[in-house]
Amino acid sequence: MSVVKLGFAPTRRFVFSKEDALYYKKLIREKIESFGLEMEIVDLEGINEEGLLYERSEESAIIKRFRDAEVDAVFFPHCNFGTEDIVARIAKAIGKPVLLWGPRDEAPLEDGMRLRDSQCGLFATGKVLRRFNVKFTYITNCRVDDPVFERGFKNFIGAANVVKQFTNLRILQISTRPSDFWSVICNEGELLETFGIQIHPITLEELKKATLKIEKNGSPELAEAIVYIKEKLDWSSVTEQDVRRIASLKVAMKQLANETQSTAIAIQCWSTLQDIIGIMPCLANAILTDEQIPVTCETDIHGAITSIMVQAATLNTLPTFFADITVRHPENPNGELLFHCGNFPVSLSEEAKPKLNKHFLFEDHSPGTHEGKIKGGEMTLARFDGDHGEYSIFLGKAKGIEGPFTRGSYVWVEVNDWPLWEEKLVKGPYIHHSVGIHANVIPVLFEACEYIPGLTPDPVDPTESEIRAWLRGSDLNK
Repeated sequence: MSVVKLGFAPTRRFVFSKEDALYYKKLIREKIESFGLEMEIVDLEGINEEGLLYERSEESAIIKRFRDAEVDAVFFPHCNFGTEDIVARIAKAIGKPVLLWGPRDEAPLEDGMRLRDSQCGLFATGKVLRRFNVKFTYITNCRVDDPVFERGFKNFIGAANVVKQFTNLRILQISTRPSDFWSVICNEGELLETFGIQIHPITLEELKKATLKIEKNGSPELAEAIVYIKEKLDWSSVTEQDVRRIASLKVAMKQLANETQSTAIAIQCWSTLQDIIGIMPCLANAILTDEQIPVTCETDIHGAITSIMVQAATLNTLPTFFADITVRHPENPNGELLFHCGNFPVSLSEEAKPKLNKHFLFEDHSPGTHEGKIKGGEMTLARFDGDHGEYSIFLGKAKGIEGPFTRGSYVWVEVNDWPLWEEKLVKGPYIHHSVGIHANVIPVLFEACEYIPGLTPDPVDPTESEIRAWLRGSDLNK
């Protein structure tokens, strides 16, 4: 799991009720803690007696606290009208995703006085944040217990984690792309210059040496990987030596990722690897992806970027799967096959013991594929890609359906309008590779794009207007 550090800066203004502001500060904190997110809160307690943002002379101390704590995002709940200029200056100085919200105001008192005017203050702060060129997320002014607050807050924390993982992304590139795969060409310099994404290349020879050394010398990690394979998979079609080498490859890839401080891997999975160590990396890829180190096939760097974003959207609580968008369903006009040779995470398998098999396409039929159907249900499909200096992320929802048996790792899905999807995918900038996850993370990824300059969200289902309406909670007011 990934822990997001949240700067918690509740704000008030001196002409409104201090007592009500303190009451709401406590209430809001208790509410966000009750959501059960992997989140560390960095507050203002000790900076002043109230733990509230309102005094301009304390601005530098608040900035220092958030910087020293290395917060990933800042939340400015307006416990009454708030002090918009300090909010904007702190938000600008920290330079992280910002959440703006305030609890809905009560009716005026019998004497006509109002205690908070939080909504009014939100209008002011939104304008000043714009003046400071600060991007921010806004949740509709509502009561603390209203569903739209929980929805918006959780979505924001997920988006903050996507931004955190994206802006610290280093990919271990194991060899070049296969010569036949022009579709996965990427611009390494442009990724670094535009997004700060680093790529650490190594050769297949380096991977071979690391794998064979681990296989020869053994280690607790190797023994653990062998036990995992034998317990979780039907390995009757391969030999004991095959299992040991597959496990050695998995351990070697993980060690190389850790040594290079990479959080994802893109590997040239065929066919030189089979020539030099005699196995396919599919199962090793599957196990690592289950361990939150996603591995993409055919040295697909953009696929690895997508994988990190998609798993981060769940606060790294669910595994992704890297799939070819392959053929249309023989009977369902909106059905499609998601497939790859054998790299889908073992935890997603429908079978109690999926098959560890030999590759069914290549002539050498090297062992190492993890075959079988994975579970269906609701899914998000995504693809980060770009060309000509412009980048976007395709977003769409799908659900699992029944379909014919096929070899490899696979699942049949249905979407809302397949011809629309096909047109968008073919006309680009996308390719046949996608990343799936068993969760609806489209609003999270959509919101994360607000904080990633140079990246445009490209949703096909739901549409942009439908996503924005859901975030506003428009569906809850019907």
